[in-house]
Order: sequence, then structure tokens, then C-alpha cells
Amino acid sequence: MNKKLTPLPKLIAKAQMLFNAFIRERDKDKGCISCGGSVDHAGHYYSAGHHTSLRFNEMNVNGQCIKCNTYMHGNLINYRQGLVKRYGEQKVILLESGLHKASKWSRVELDVIISSYGKKKDNNGKGSHGNSAT
Repeated sequence: MNKKLTPLPKLIAKAQMLFNAFIRERDKDKGCISCGGSVDHAGHYYSAGHHTSLRFNEMNVNGQCIKCNTYMHGNLINYRQGLVKRYGEQKVILLESGLHKASKWSRVELDVIISSYGKKKDNNGKGSHGNSAT
């Protein structure tokens, strides 16, 4: 019998759900990267829609409050200041200067992300900061 493959959009959604849960858990005691408020969301510095290669990059995604992420569209000026404080100017410059081309996630890459962030979430959000999932 042929097992039906899960469609890629469903794999992306599952990977994003697990990754975001990991980010919120990792950053819950650090506060919103933009304002220091409570961590309710996993906010992207570079949007996941336009910079798909950074969708699962741990430095590009940090805990944010609802106000900054949703109502202030990321509060990006303060987000950058928070990135510098958390990771250092040089790493932020590297993130900003990198090639952020659109990328299509393969089934294998998504399976690895799902497995990895499912385990990291189970380990209370402890993991390496700033590393890409790929």
C-alpha cells in the first residue's frame, strides 16, 4: 500500500508551529525583543513570507508581545536594537547583509525541523541561539 505523503504546506505549518513554540519558550524570561513586554508571539525580523530562507533562523525570530508584533508591524527599529543587545552588532550586520533569497523547503528539511524542534520544545526550549535550522 502506498502511504499518502503529507502536503508540503501542511509540513511547513507544522514546522512553523513547533519552531514558534520553541522560540516563545526560549524567550519567555527575556521579554519582547522590541519593548521588554511579555512574550506572546514568535516575531520575525525579516518576514517569513518575503525571506523564506530565514523562516526557521533562530536569530531572525525572537519572542515578541502582541502589540509589537501585530499592531506595530514588528516594531522593527526597536527590534533591531534588541537584536544588537542580545546578539551583538557584528552578528546583526551579518544577518542584515546575508543573501535572503526565497527558498523552497524540501520535505526532508521540514521533517528534520519538525523532529528537531519537537525535541527542543520537549527540553524546555533550551537550544542554541542564532543557529539556522538547516
